[in-house]
Amino acid sequence: MFVWFHMAARPVKAGEKSMNKRHSLLLLLAIVAAVVVTGCYDRVDLEEQSSSFLAGIDLDQQNNLLVYSTNPVFSRHVNEKSQEIGVKAGTLRQSRGLLEARTIGFFSNRKVQIILLGKRLLEHENWYRLLDVFLRDTKNPLTQRVVAFDGAISDLIDLNPKDQPLLPIMLRGMVDSKSARSESVNTTFQELDRQMFESGVTPYISGVGLDKNKEIVMFGTTLLDKKGKYASSLSISETILLQILQKNVKRPVSYTLRIPGESKSGPFHTDRLSINAENIKTKIKTSYREDRFRFVIDINMPVTLTERLYPYDVRGHGKRLESLIAEQMKKRFESLVRTLQAQKIDPIGLGLYARAHEYKHYKDVQENWGEALAEADIQVAVKVTIRSMGPVK
Repeated sequence: MFVWFHMAARPVKAGEKSMNKRHSLLLLLAIVAAVVVTGCYDRVDLEEQSSSFLAGIDLDQQNNLLVYSTNPVFSRHVNEKSQEIGVKAGTLRQSRGLLEARTIGFFSNRKVQIILLGKRLLEHENWYRLLDVFLRDTKNPLTQRVVAFDGAISDLIDLNPKDQPLLPIMLRGMVDSKSARSESVNTTFQELDRQMFESGVTPYISGVGLDKNKEIVMFGTTLLDKKGKYASSLSISETILLQILQKNVKRPVSYTLRIPGESKSGPFHTDRLSINAENIKTKIKTSYREDRFRFVIDINMPVTLTERLYPYDVRGHGKRLESLIAEQMKKRFESLVRTLQAQKIDPIGLGLYARAHEYKHYKDVQENWGEALAEADIQVAVKVTIRSMGPVK
């Protein structure tokens, strides 16, 4: 059954029509004014702006602050595809005017892809305060990759190879691809800010350097202490171990091991075995006994054999090989943990587990968690299961 309702429209008087028109006009003007004020008050035409893709920060031998910028050049009339600038300044905000004096337009940090930190800068505490300028402008992104350079940034900036992409584009690609394979870390500015102020973890950023042929190489990860000071560096293989302990492994990781008891053949490392590990499960149990924290880290690693350079009956003695691989991986994990404890740093984030499970005891040491971690009892257990050995015996 349908019910129809009918309402008779009330006739609108002439005076009300004119009033409605005035209200509509005022509303339209208000909308236009809001759009203009909020969207165009700081408008800068592209040809009047110089956008930095890389911001580099370093110190010279006299500890003067050096600020570097790499700006793309969009012109077919020039041979160089980018402009590299370096200035000496008191603060990053002060450097903006000095950089603008050397560019064709207004200087902007809103397109920065990489924040590059020099080794000399990282050898000092509290350098992080210098990055305050990036947080003050709400239009600045917080997704810049933070990268440490093992050397003077001027060596990298002046390199400017002709047969490679722009330096910031290349560095960003290296960080993204290497971190996806757990061979480095992808620490954005926002993530670094969290690490600096989180008491249960110490900061870690990706690291690059130059080899003897002056080629850019990503070597792994740079570890910092709670005040941002350089503490240690991890190789690619050590970074993989760190990522496993952090439970950050998303894709299969590749690892090469030396199996003891197998001899080399001539100059070749034929005592090696390579594996791919995926679906790794890491469990961390936390307790507090005898006045110190105790952590038991259980790692379950299903692996696939990808390379075996010595004769071995895998089908007949697979369990033995699993034990050998687990033993070698356990030694590497324990070596990494000892290194972190010696440096009193915690990139794993064990402090987060201590706070979650033993808050009463963690509360007493949270301001000096590095010392408490150095005294902690950390045990690592590794279980390896060979899922596949390939089609070749």
